[in-house]
Amino acid sequence: MKTRFKYATLCCLLLAGFMVRAQNLTLEACYELARQHYPMTKQRELISKSKEFSVLNASKGYLPQISINGQATYQSEVTRVPISVPGVNIPTPGKDQYKIYGDINQTIFDGGIIKQQKEALNANAEIEEQKLETELYKLRERINQLYFGILMLDEQLVQVTLLKKDIDSGIKKTQAGIDNGVMLKSSLDNLKAELLRADQRTIELTATKNAYLDVLGLFINQTLGAGTMLSKPAAITNDFRNLSTINRPELLVYESQNKSLDIQNKMLDARKAPKVSLFLQTGFGRPALNMLSNSFEPYYLGGIRLNWALSAFYTQKNDKELINLNRMGIALQKETFLFNNNFTARQQNSEVTKFRDLLTSDQEIVDLRNKIKNTSMAQLENGVINTTDYLREVNAEDQARQNKILHEIQLLMAQYNLKTTIGQ
Repeated sequence: MKTRFKYATLCCLLLAGFMVRAQNLTLEACYELARQHYPMTKQRELISKSKEFSVLNASKGYLPQISINGQATYQSEVTRVPISVPGVNIPTPGKDQYKIYGDINQTIFDGGIIKQQKEALNANAEIEEQKLETELYKLRERINQLYFGILMLDEQLVQVTLLKKDIDSGIKKTQAGIDNGVMLKSSLDNLKAELLRADQRTIELTATKNAYLDVLGLFINQTLGAGTMLSKPAAITNDFRNLSTINRPELLVYESQNKSLDIQNKMLDARKAPKVSLFLQTGFGRPALNMLSNSFEPYYLGGIRLNWALSAFYTQKNDKELINLNRMGIALQKETFLFNNNFTARQQNSEVTKFRDLLTSDQEIVDLRNKIKNTSMAQLENGVINTTDYLREVNAEDQARQNKILHEIQLLMAQYNLKTTIGQ
């Protein structure tokens, strides 16, 4: 029973290991994994926590504001009563005076300053989050390069296998000719040398693919073995005719920045408003409230306070002009981004059209080269041509197939790069 259990456990482990090595990935999955594991993603939590603490601090402005103050002064003159009343001693306060007291202020109306401060903090956090989204979105371009590069290498490895199969067929035909005394051994050596060169090409392509897999694995935080399979994305049938419809996260950054400027405008209006608060002051001093007393006494006073800082009107016009200039700067940045983005999108759209046009004739060229190669195979078998002529046709067909593979992957990559550029 134990032996069976151990055997079953071993099989499960081997199967799990095989599944890890032979995992299947899609382009969209790589996008998402790269977002999740990119180090900058951790900044999102920092932005959120920073916003939370800053907003809480701003909200404290609604709580009573308490301060402890103290002072000791010496003055050149004090208040005196310039009359003399028989039998009445009117004290004269000392020129050295002392006071320690606490102030409590409770805001009743602040013109909306605290509210605007909280909105400004939220707007700034939104800007930082959108900037982070912009950086994370740029990962798509790097993933595209790696993903389609691996697909290209996979297709090239398949083609090298077909090439080696054709060369091997030529070797068998040539060996038969040598055995029958109608071909020279040097012809066989020529084919074997070409087969070895194809083996070297396989080694180079495999090494390059493994390097690409290592880098892709670094982005998505996974170990990608040689058995990793990448699903070829479906071709995009949309012609992307409306390239002016851009849905990039950069546009949300500009929108958030404009929203922040709107809040700054409201802040300027709040600064002009009068402020009303309740206050209470209590302390201990000499003199306290009675200016004619020369002894230390406790005291308190309270009431309502109005504060209207008219200096806010002095700079308001210039401050609003500065906000308008900043808004114009944001509009210019947005216009520049859209111009560059549209330029890139049009270039990529032209590439899509080019590769589609090339593919229309690629298959026809491959078919023709295949017919020529098959004919040369028969000619080699009958001794009409030598191995050099045969290899020339084999390599010509291989080149035609390589071009077709290249154009197919380039078309896919151009389509998905264009999709990334316009944010669809």
